[in-house]
Amino acid sequence: MGVIAWIIFGLIAGILAKWLMPGTYHMGFIMTTVLGIVGAVVGGYISTFFGKGKVDGFNFGSFVVAVIGAIVVLFLAGIFVK
Repeated sequence: MGVIAWIIFGLIAGILAKWLMPGTYHMGFIMTTVLGIVGAVVGGYISTFFGKGKVDGFNFGSFVVAVIGAIVVLFLAGIFVK
Protein backbone atom coordinates (compact mmCIF):
# COMPACT_ATOMS: atom_id res chain seq x y z
CA MET A 1 0.00 0.00 0.00
CA GLY A 2 1.14 3.54 -0.61
CA VAL A 3 1.83 6.12 2.07
CA ILE A 4 -1.46 7.95 1.51
CA ALA A 5 -3.39 4.68 1.75
CA TRP A 6 -1.64 3.84 5.05
CA ILE A 7 -2.53 7.27 6.43
CA ILE A 8 -6.20 6.92 5.47
CA PHE A 9 -6.27 3.30 6.70
CA GLY A 10 -4.65 4.34 9.99
CA LEU A 11 -7.01 7.26 10.49
CA ILE A 12 -10.10 5.10 10.03
CA ALA A 13 -8.71 2.32 12.27
CA GLY A 14 -7.72 4.85 14.96
CA ILE A 15 -11.13 6.52 14.93
CA LEU A 16 -12.91 3.18 15.26
CA ALA A 17 -10.58 2.04 18.05
CA LYS A 18 -11.23 5.23 20.01
CA TRP A 19 -14.96 4.83 19.40
CA LEU A 20 -15.02 1.17 20.52
CA MET A 21 -12.73 1.54 23.54
CA PRO A 22 -14.41 3.03 26.62
CA GLY A 23 -12.88 6.16 28.12
CA THR A 24 -11.96 9.63 27.02
CA TYR A 25 -8.90 10.05 24.87
CA HIS A 26 -7.77 13.55 24.06
CA MET A 27 -5.97 12.96 20.79
CA GLY A 28 -5.90 15.12 17.75
CA PHE A 29 -6.08 14.15 14.11
CA ILE A 30 -2.38 13.28 13.80
CA MET A 31 -2.22 11.18 16.98
CA THR A 32 -5.38 9.30 15.98
CA THR A 33 -3.77 8.52 12.62
CA VAL A 34 -0.54 7.41 14.31
CA LEU A 35 -2.59 5.24 16.68
CA GLY A 36 -4.24 3.50 13.73
CA ILE A 37 -0.97 2.97 11.84
CA VAL A 38 0.82 1.62 14.91
CA GLY A 39 -2.26 -0.47 15.64
CA ALA A 40 -2.11 -1.97 12.16
CA VAL A 41 1.53 -2.91 12.68
CA VAL A 42 0.89 -4.34 16.15
CA GLY A 43 -2.24 -6.15 14.98
CA GLY A 44 -0.30 -7.56 12.02
CA TYR A 45 2.41 -8.91 14.30
CA ILE A 46 -0.13 -10.41 16.72
CA SER A 47 -2.26 -12.02 14.00
CA THR A 48 0.79 -13.39 12.17
CA PHE A 49 2.12 -14.80 15.45
CA PHE A 50 -1.14 -16.68 16.00
CA GLY A 51 -1.38 -17.66 12.32
CA LYS A 52 -4.70 -15.92 11.72
CA GLY A 53 -3.86 -13.37 9.06
CA LYS A 54 -1.91 -10.25 8.30
CA VAL A 55 -2.32 -6.66 7.20
CA ASP A 56 -1.53 -6.83 3.50
CA GLY A 57 -3.89 -4.45 1.78
CA PHE A 58 -7.00 -2.35 1.97
CA ASN A 59 -9.46 -5.17 2.71
CA PHE A 60 -11.88 -6.13 5.48
CA GLY A 61 -9.60 -8.67 7.18
CA SER A 62 -6.72 -6.22 7.34
CA PHE A 63 -9.05 -3.56 8.64
CA VAL A 64 -10.31 -5.78 11.49
CA VAL A 65 -6.72 -6.70 12.42
CA ALA A 66 -5.73 -3.01 12.38
CA VAL A 67 -8.63 -1.97 14.62
CA ILE A 68 -7.90 -4.76 17.11
CA GLY A 69 -4.24 -3.76 17.13
CA ALA A 70 -5.19 -0.11 17.68
CA ILE A 71 -7.40 -1.12 20.60
CA VAL A 72 -4.46 -3.03 22.12
CA VAL A 73 -2.18 0.00 21.64
CA LEU A 74 -4.81 2.31 23.15
CA PHE A 75 -5.22 -0.02 26.14
CA LEU A 76 -1.46 -0.20 26.73
CA ALA A 77 -1.12 3.56 26.36
CA GLY A 78 -3.86 4.04 28.94
CA ILE A 79 -2.00 1.82 31.40
CA PHE A 80 1.40 3.47 30.94
CA VAL A 81 0.27 7.09 30.69
CA LYS A 82 -1.74 7.14 33.93
